[in-house]
Amino acid sequence: MKPLKECRVLVTATSYGKNDPTLFSHLEARVGEVIYNTTGKPLDSKQLQALLRDIDGYIAGLDCIDRQAILYANRLQVIARYGVGVDAVDLAAAKERGIIVTNTPGANSVSVAELAVGMMLALARNLVTATQATKSGQWPRLNGVSIEGKTVGILGFGSIGKNVAKRLCGFDCTLLAYDPLLPEGPGDYGVQLLSQDEVIEQADFLTLHCPLLEDNWGMVNDNFLARMKPGAFLINTARGELVDEEALLRALQAGRLSGAALDVFTRQPPDPHNPLLALPQVIVTPHTGAHSDGASNAMGWGALVNCLAVLQGQEPLNRVV
Repeated sequence: MKPLKECRVLVTATSYGKNDPTLFSHLEARVGEVIYNTTGKPLDSKQLQALLRDIDGYIAGLDCIDRQAILYANRLQVIARYGVGVDAVDLAAAKERGIIVTNTPGANSVSVAELAVGMMLALARNLVTATQATKSGQWPRLNGVSIEGKTVGILGFGSIGKNVAKRLCGFDCTLLAYDPLLPEGPGDYGVQLLSQDEVIEQADFLTLHCPLLEDNWGMVNDNFLARMKPGAFLINTARGELVDEEALLRALQAGRLSGAALDVFTRQPPDPHNPLLALPQVIVTPHTGAHSDGASNAMGWGALVNCLAVLQGQEPLNRVV
């Protein structure tokens, strides 16, 4: 085992240390050299291939960590994800090379849940349209809807889904949820756990909090959207690949849905000509769910602790493979 002070660590998470600079000083004091991502955005496979050689530890953002990139990692011991999702990491390739992969479960749950609820309120009250109109000198009378008395459906009732429900408890709405790992029946925070179809069909607001798996890519397709309640709203702060964007566009243009709020897209950043961006009933944000002071600090320290543990020959707290 190489002494920690001789290890080289790559940090590509773009918001790492932004709210707590002591993350930088702590890491730099513990290891021999730290290399940072200076592009300000996630790295693709070719960019990683140029950086991973002779790296021992890797604190990773939303980079494309595919098999080809991993093949260039001749000394890599750990990929410590700054966040929860590991769908951009070729886990099989990492395991074959003896590279440990970790994540930071729960670190951004509150932050993402708060954004989802904020998006729900913004959709319900036309806040973006109202703001733009008022700033342009107009004084419109826009009709919104109340969350009170409505049904909110939560697909995926893990840590983020539970935090969404917790924050909606005071809104006097009906809370329904589906999670394939949980039995139907009463859930936490006054939530009723039902089948996925029942949640889709009954929700006035449907918010996605599912992990991206092989069997749910593009699950929000024409058939899914046709089963949603007419006039419902869709919120996605999970993964862009869960939604067939062309199908969503058709549902919005046809008036089947009243609106959608998207923090994630299949292609990130989305093409400026993506027709969803031109629809006034669509709110979009730049994958900002985890970008709060609390989430950034929790993910930063979690990834740091996991990375250093592996480099010191210890078992990390949050091992994925």
